Amino acid sequence: MLRDTLQTLLGAYGPTGQEHLVADKVRELLSGHVDSMRTDALGNLIVEKFGAEENAKTIMISAHMDHIGLVVTDIEKEGFLRVHAVGGISPRLVAARKVVFADGTPGIVALEPNTKGKKEPEMSDLFVDIGADSREEAEKLVSIGDVAVYAPDFTALGRHKVASPAMDNRCACALLVELLMYAEGQKNTIVGVFSTQEEVGLRGARVAAYAVEPDIGLALDVTAWGDTPQTKLPAVKLGAGPAVKIMDRSMIASPYVRDKLFEAAQAAGVAVQREVLAFGGTDGGAIQLSRGGVPTGTLSIPCRYVHSANEVIDLRDMEGALKVLLQFIELA
Repeated sequence: MLRDTLQTLLGAYGPTGQEHLVADKVRELLSGHVDSMRTDALGNLIVEKFGAEENAKTIMISAHMDHIGLVVTDIEKEGFLRVHAVGGISPRLVAARKVVFADGTPGIVALEPNTKGKKEPEMSDLFVDIGADSREEAEKLVSIGDVAVYAPDFTALGRHKVASPAMDNRCACALLVELLMYAEGQKNTIVGVFSTQEEVGLRGARVAAYAVEPDIGLALDVTAWGDTPQTKLPAVKLGAGPAVKIMDRSMIASPYVRDKLFEAAQAAGVAVQREVLAFGGTDGGAIQLSRGGVPTGTLSIPCRYVHSANEVIDLRDMEGALKVLLQFIELA
């Protein structure tokens, strides 16, 4: 079920600022499983599952729907598209990759040959080839302002690992969907936020947290890896369990939430890792600073090659994370 949910969400087009098709898939999956669903002004899908106890706490759990992309900034007379990054895209990683626009128009990202001497190419060195022979032909397919994302491509690797674009952060969206499906009669109220525009500054989570006014906040996201040649930090490995974040550049996890996650993992019999990330951030950074402050933490899924066309996770880490979350909503 978790794998099926993941594949469904990975296939949806949803670059930063255009997450509505992902939200539609989430609505379909959660129909009949939750007490309410609404969409706010920034496009966040906010889902509630009420707690059984009269003095129930409100736990906001956020997973962002958006995916990094390339926005068209100009169209050359020969029909090639000039683009700029929406979110953290590396020109080196995106070159020679297949991308797709909202209407299904495919393209190939190319790197100008005169950049070979550069230590690191720049976005201005990239263009997208959609097979057009002129500006006029290209304009029939694509307009300035349209956004392309890595083309969907779900690949099984070995027994437990899978690779795909948009694993950041559809794997966490799938995890949140499954939590909301499985949680029944829990004491605390869960407010699941499928957030927008995380990749450009945690924008959706910021406004959602202000509106929800949670007692406790939790972000679900991927984290970097330290288990490939010459990459040893952070000290996180795929298949060794989900990671409880200690800190990243956006937040220092609130001790209460951090410790409850460790307690939940122990109660669930799930091995977890301790994550210290020297860069990056999650929706947790925005939730924690909302209004007068919210005790907040993050549960992470280890992910190799983040922001590439082949982000790799281990499904065992997701399965473990679900067990931890089911305990956490009772213990928090």
